[in-house]
Amino acid sequence: MGNRLTKIYTRTGDDGSTGLADGSRVPKDHPRIEILGCLDELNSVIGLIMVQAEPDPPPQLAHVQNRLFDLGAELATPGAERTRPEDVAYLEAALDGYNADLPPLREFILPGGRSAATFCHLARALCRRTERRLVALDRQAHLNPQTLRYINRLSDLLFVLARVLARRDSGSETFWQPVTPA
Repeated sequence: MGNRLTKIYTRTGDDGSTGLADGSRVPKDHPRIEILGCLDELNSVIGLIMVQAEPDPPPQLAHVQNRLFDLGAELATPGAERTRPEDVAYLEAALDGYNADLPPLREFILPGGRSAATFCHLARALCRRTERRLVALDRQAHLNPQTLRYINRLSDLLFVLARVLARRDSGSETFWQPVTPA
């Protein structure tokens, strides 16, 4: 791959707009740009998970980081469809594999644990926000249904990984204890 950026600043966004991959320009607060920002935040936190889970981070996370860039490219190109059923199946296989070794979930789990598990919970919350933004944009632009499925499964995987990492790093999970009786 050759040089894509020879200069980091272009000044083209100084008016509050930014370019999409098809050459069109939209305001920086456009729903597509909001989702791209959500994906960037999510990908950054996944990077934190990988660092905190060293020396043995979940191997699927590097794949997910690359897929999130693909998903961003899809969303930056109106009408593009890069997310495929195989991408969703990849997450489902990982979920099935990790979940098979976990005890059944009988109570709500509080976000926490050591760093890697806590960052998984944060990434799950960011993923859910991304999903909400995608659903809103889908009402206007009819997105690739596989994209919505992928983000939904990814939030599930991040939750399950939080459980796995909490057990691996500290041996337990913290369950919700209602303060007020039901």
